[in-house]
Amino acid sequence: MKKTIQRALLFCLAFIAAAAAWAADSVAFFSNIKGDVAVDGAKPQLLAELSRGQKLTLGKDAMASVMFIASGKEFPLKGPGEFVVQDSGLAASSGGAAPAARTTEWRASTRVLGQVSQTSAASVRMRSVPPPKPPPPALLFPTQGNIANLQPTFRWSDPGPAMVTLSVAGGDKPVITGKTSTNSYRVPAKLKPDTDYTWVVKAGDKELGTGKFRTLPGEAVQRAEKRKPGEKAEFSDRLMYALMLQDLGAVQEAQEQWAQLSKERADLPELAGFAGK
Repeated sequence: MKKTIQRALLFCLAFIAAAAAWAADSVAFFSNIKGDVAVDGAKPQLLAELSRGQKLTLGKDAMASVMFIASGKEFPLKGPGEFVVQDSGLAASSGGAAPAARTTEWRASTRVLGQVSQTSAASVRMRSVPPPKPPPPALLFPTQGNIANLQPTFRWSDPGPAMVTLSVAGGDKPVITGKTSTNSYRVPAKLKPDTDYTWVVKAGDKELGTGKFRTLPGEAVQRAEKRKPGEKAEFSDRLMYALMLQDLGAVQEAQEQWAQLSKERADLPELAGFAGK
């Protein structure tokens, strides 16, 4: 147990140090890592920042993607190989051909990168000495903060027939009332942007729970819809989408994206930390 706690603390310190460094001389970060990858001889974490002059080493069959903060250019790398970080790209340390870049429209916010790293560190710290698990909440989504979807699917834990009522916060009458035979309900029409809502779920005469949320402003919703990657999109595109949702304040939707990525990539335990799991 002592060694487990020590490893967790070291992991947390590494993330906190990385978050602090974002405001300094970072020019890029890892948007994907798989296999034997090292930076100046040390194993990096996903989203770890990179500075000019650092040396990347990839072992046989290793893969990594490095995205530059200012330009959004991403450099997919395959091992074996050694590369040096420059101001706006990567160079092969052996003097060979520089790796090809993939130009993207993503721009990482240094604020949200630091925020996600700190959240992951806190999650790892809590998981090192796990507390007793509380019972699952009655309502699952959306229950807090903002959402980037004007036609969300409400979810709750209890199965079986239920009645869903949705109202504008402070309003006298429901705007939507619907029945479902499962523990989810998709809103049948688009909601208003930049609006506070409350929703209630009842099973017969029993109230299962009440939730609150706010839709993002129209411009933010359009941005999220436009940039949402497909299921077969690159891992780094889906990772950047999760970061964008986090930056917009749609924390629950971001956490769901992190959780999905975590299921796909068990080799990157920090993803569970990003999801707050």
